[in-house]
Parts: sequence; structure tokens; C-alpha cells
Amino acid sequence: MKMIIAIIRMAKMNETKKALAAIGLPSFMASGEVQGRGRGLGIGPNYMAVKNDPELQEPLKELGTEPRLKTKRLINLVVTDDKLDLAIQTIIAANKTGNSGDGKIFVLPTAEAIQVRTGESGDSVLD
Repeated sequence: MKMIIAIIRMAKMNETKKALAAIGLPSFMASGEVQGRGRGLGIGPNYMAVKNDPELQEPLKELGTEPRLKTKRLINLVVTDDKLDLAIQTIIAANKTGNSGDGKIFVLPTAEAIQVRTGESGDSVLD
């Protein structure tokens, strides 16, 4: 078993949810809004587009040049080893725009899964 932690764009949540359900992985957890940033300053294409507009120079100075945090969505799902690659490729396909900020995926080993209601454990509780 593996746990997948994916950080994705807020706007891609519904697409990701539908894509995972379509491959038979409808169960996952999502955290509300999380804040973070990658290698960039978090200023994005909108900032870059107006950077040279003389009318906006004063307001842009107030923003400063320090890195900004962006709002993202965090999803967690635990999958069997045989579904790991499919889950990862599905998350990538649903979220890849080719632009900075598409997100990150982390994979961690999971020792056990136990269903609280029945006490059942193992891969079967993931289906």
C-alpha cells in the first residue's frame, strides 16, 4: 500500500475527483485551502503581464518582491501497489497545464489500513 499526497490547483479539484472516480478510486481525503509555494516567487503570469504597464508601477511596488504563498488543495489517497502508477498518471493528466504551479505528488509507504466499522484490515479495505 502507498499513500499519495498531491498538491493541486484549487480549480482542478473537480476534474481530479471525476478522473479518480472514473478509474475506480473514488475514496480520498481533501484538505481545504492550503498555502504554499514552489521555486518561483508565486507571482504568476498575471503579475508578469502587467509588470511593464506604467499605470500599475506604483501599486506593484507596494506588493514587494518577496515570495508569495499560493492557495492550493491537498488531497490524500491510499492505494494498493498495483494501482499506484494508474493513480499517479490520472492525477497528472487531470492537473497538468504545462505552467508553473501545476502541483506536486509525494508517495509514501503505508504499513496498514484498518476499517473502523468492521475491524477488517489490509488491501481489501481500500476497495
